[in-house]
Amino acid sequence: MNIRPLYDRIVVKRIEEQETSRNGIIIPDSAKEKPQEGEVMAIGHGKRQEDGTLVPLDVKVGDRILFGKYSGTETKLVGTEYLIMREDDVLGILSGATNGAAK
Repeated sequence: MNIRPLYDRIVVKRIEEQETSRNGIIIPDSAKEKPQEGEVMAIGHGKRQEDGTLVPLDVKVGDRILFGKYSGTETKLVGTEYLIMREDDVLGILSGATNGAAK
């Protein structure tokens, strides 16, 4: 990937949830909600305060995060969709997550 976000922005790739339907009902992709979980692919250098100090970001590349439903700006690079959002849009960092559910 050839993108470096600026300041407190991060690049996130959505993590697609595994589809397990009951009773053989299959929901088409157009009717599904987009997942609110993703993996951090790139981060900026940090947020600049009014006094000029640079505050590093709490998220790191490779972190699995939970973000708001309408967070970020969608973009497509080399056929893959990414979200570019501010660190403030991150609701939390998931640890020990398996099968799309946080422990």
